[in-house]
Amino acid sequence: EMEVLFAVLIGALTAAGVYLCCLRQVFPVVLGLSLLSYATNLFVFVAGRLTLGAPPIWEEGVTRFADPLPQALVLTAIVISFGMTALLVVLAIRARFEAGEERSDVPAVTERPEVER
Repeated sequence: EMEVLFAVLIGALTAAGVYLCCLRQVFPVVLGLSLLSYATNLFVFVAGRLTLGAPPIWEEGVTRFADPLPQALVLTAIVISFGMTALLVVLAIRARFEAGEERSDVPAVTERPEVER
C-alpha cells in the first residue's frame, strides 16, 4: 500500500513538472525542473527499499536495516539541485531584465543601434 502511494506521488510530481516545463514562461520552467528533481530524488529513495523504522547503519543484533547508499545519493542530489535552481533563477532574472520579456519564445534583441560619430 505504501508503494502505491509513493508511485502515485512520483507520477504526480513528474506530470506537474513536465507540464510546467512545457509552458512558455521562464519561471514556471524553473519550477517544473525543481518538481522533476523532487520526483527523481523520491524515486531513487524509494528504489532503495522502504524499511520504515529501520536504522540506516548495521549494528550487532540488528536484522533489518535501511540501505544508506540511496539516502546519501538523495542528500547529494538535493544539494546539487538547490544550487542549480539558484543559478537558474539568477539567469532567469538576468534574462528578464536584459530582454524586458519573461516569455521564452520571444526572440531576444541582438542588434544594437549604431552610434553616429
